[in-house]
Amino acid sequence: MERETTGVAQGGVTTPRARLRDGAASPQPVPRLRDSPVSETSQPPRQLRPQNSLASRTGPPTVHPASGTAGLHLRDSSVPRDGPASETALPPARPPPPRPPRLRDRPAPPPTRPQRTTAEPVHPSPGIRTAQGCGEDVRQDQQQLLEGISELDIRTGGVPSQLLVHGALAFPLGLDASLNCFLAAARYGRGRVVLAAHECLLCAPKMGSFLLNAVRWLARGQTGKVGVNTNLKDLCPLLSEHGLQCSLEPHLNSNLCVYCCKAYSDKEAKQLQEFVAEGGGLLIGGQAWWWASQNPGHCPLAGFPGNVILNCFGLSILPQTLKAGCFPVPTLEMRSYHFRKALSEFQAILNHENGNLEKSCLAKLRVDGAAFLQIPAEGIPAYISLHRLLRKMLRGSGLPAVSRENPVASDSYEAAMLSLATGLAHSGTDCSQLAQGLGTWTCSSSLYPSKHPITVEIDGINPGNSDCWVSTGLYLLEGQNAEVSLSEVAASAGLRVQIGCHTDDLTKARKLSRAPVVTHQCCMDRTERSVSCLWGGLLYVIVPKGSQLGPVSVTIRGAVPAPYYKLGKTSLEEWKRQMQEDPAPWGELATDNIILTVPTTNLQALKDPEPVLRLWDEMMEAVARLAAEPFPLRRPERIVADVQISAGWMHSGYPIMCHLESVKEIINEMDMRSRGVWGPIHELGHNQQRHGWEFPPHTTEATCNLWSVYVHETVLGIPRAQAHEALSPPEREKRIKAHLGKGAPLCGWNVWTALETYLQLQEAFGWEPFTQLFAEYQTLSHLPKDNTGRMNLWVKKFSEKVKKNLVPFFEAWGWPVQKEVADSLASLPEWQENPMQVYLRAKE
Repeated sequence: MERETTGVAQGGVTTPRARLRDGAASPQPVPRLRDSPVSETSQPPRQLRPQNSLASRTGPPTVHPASGTAGLHLRDSSVPRDGPASETALPPARPPPPRPPRLRDRPAPPPTRPQRTTAEPVHPSPGIRTAQGCGEDVRQDQQQLLEGISELDIRTGGVPSQLLVHGALAFPLGLDASLNCFLAAARYGRGRVVLAAHECLLCAPKMGSFLLNAVRWLARGQTGKVGVNTNLKDLCPLLSEHGLQCSLEPHLNSNLCVYCCKAYSDKEAKQLQEFVAEGGGLLIGGQAWWWASQNPGHCPLAGFPGNVILNCFGLSILPQTLKAGCFPVPTLEMRSYHFRKALSEFQAILNHENGNLEKSCLAKLRVDGAAFLQIPAEGIPAYISLHRLLRKMLRGSGLPAVSRENPVASDSYEAAMLSLATGLAHSGTDCSQLAQGLGTWTCSSSLYPSKHPITVEIDGINPGNSDCWVSTGLYLLEGQNAEVSLSEVAASAGLRVQIGCHTDDLTKARKLSRAPVVTHQCCMDRTERSVSCLWGGLLYVIVPKGSQLGPVSVTIRGAVPAPYYKLGKTSLEEWKRQMQEDPAPWGELATDNIILTVPTTNLQALKDPEPVLRLWDEMMEAVARLAAEPFPLRRPERIVADVQISAGWMHSGYPIMCHLESVKEIINEMDMRSRGVWGPIHELGHNQQRHGWEFPPHTTEATCNLWSVYVHETVLGIPRAQAHEALSPPEREKRIKAHLGKGAPLCGWNVWTALETYLQLQEAFGWEPFTQLFAEYQTLSHLPKDNTGRMNLWVKKFSEKVKKNLVPFFEAWGWPVQKEVADSLASLPEWQENPMQVYLRAKE
């Protein structure tokens, strides 16, 4: 199975809540007013400060930036509306509107700053529901922004993120068929915001009509100047050619009516929030998946600079990506989906009331709810109230006991409950009561957390170019907290704590045998931290790439020991004792080169792990030898068994993931020696593939099998013809003839057919040229980026390595050999033993 890409946003892993970084607006309480619409005439006179005061002011705007839930109409008839704010008390179904921004006394605005008319109503923060006419206002806003547009073509070359629309006065504008949002807008205070899921959308001529509508809507019909940040300079010509006055600006300034910028810096977060609150228009765009890939363990909803700016507007940028395309303007029904409305309907359903949610909306709520719960709630009473309400709601309904025997559909209410519960736990809300009686695959209910702290020493050195999980040999029970402490030096070294090893995100699976996300990471950027995961899991310390920290003592309170056997360190007596005393449900078998994570029930049948681990070390040495990598490996490979994985029977990556049925295949030495281990070595081969000598999609599932053949023949003594049925001589000959019979098209050169090309070279020249070339490729720079260039480089390099002209051989297979490459190799001796000649003669 092809390895899954990370750094894209592996859609992915839910990350912990984090504080807003410096520059974010601190939420402020909003005074309660009478329950009536707010009109322009009821406001204090609008006063602006001098032009230079935006940069000098350090205090937050007085608009409440994110009272994210007060307008949800989440209901609980058993609790009085005016009751105390306790575990059972709910926020008001329809709170009175807040007071709009009260500005400090300032000089009158300069002539260039547009004045607001008295006809337009003032809208406070998107988190506060105002008059009942807001829904109509939103529909009018959507109509104005999409006027004259029938489709939105976002194929601009960039990979957009998905957007989260969560404010009461925020609304979607562009949606794909799955209701994933790529354009959105919101009202906030006296101003407006339009958000695009990638900055390229703000400069694309094909988006011109929408951009003009957006700027005019943001300007509210006034004639002030439009400022375009210098990083978006291509937007200026698009606007200027339609008569809009705009100028390039390095920073926001108070002379502007509308400001356009990217979402990659939060240095002006306070100023931007204040600018919008006071009546300005903000056009902003960016994606968050790259930031998420470069900041593992940090929550994009809290830490991504764009979200530091946008969260208070009721809009956020998610790390999940969206496939670019040309989409029709959303129908009124599609545009009517809103996270708040869906959550209210979901609550009604759980309360056995008359709630109704389409399956598409339910699936979207599952994703949006988990994302929304990652937005920091600290200091925002309405968010805290929502967390409390969700906890009460889920506890009252009880979480479904999902398992392989009792799977749930991904678009079911049960799946939504699992995702919301996971997000709630990751937000820091105490969910220990939710975990009681889950009865899932995670843990036995008879276990109790240790009262005594356990100190483990981990190796803080990681010479590799990827982060490394370091096992602690400890397990955190479901729903429980563990207190982790380490030294000040270690706290500044970029370490992270991870709970759980089953990192596959099953959000896109049709059926679920477990919750979609069951792991959790926290940054250890302080000497003490409390960590938890609703589903429990093995505890790891993640050491960043290049770390030279050395030995680190980590003290953990609240976890239990888990079975852990390290080759060369754990004695047989100690292993037997662990099997008797450590009843955690998962354990690990480890060498310096590979770690196997399997259920404890499978380990209990393993009387002595040493023979199977020595065999694994032999195989790993062979893997490294063929790949020309140092041994022991810089970072041990990992294989983790799971009740459900995201793709295939197994898939590559870190860790390699396999189904529970494969456990016996990887821990039974006798079976491995007699029957082989093609699948696991195939995935390890994927992990050795390198961009320079790979030609996707042709070789993706082909060259990885070189490692399967090599390990089986050199370590297990199993010939290739016996190692896999596809490599029997008749099957190989049949494929060659079939490929040549079709004219050797490159489009048909894949998987086993592609592997045959490499096997013929190996059978003629041995393994040494491969090992030498893999080593040489590690030193090459400026490699070709296209398949044709890379294939020609391989033809040239392999021919030079074996001192034979292999051009006729590769051309027989359909490779696009370039004339200059063929000419450069013409002086080499002809390969008389070319195995393709016999097939070509037979064809003639």
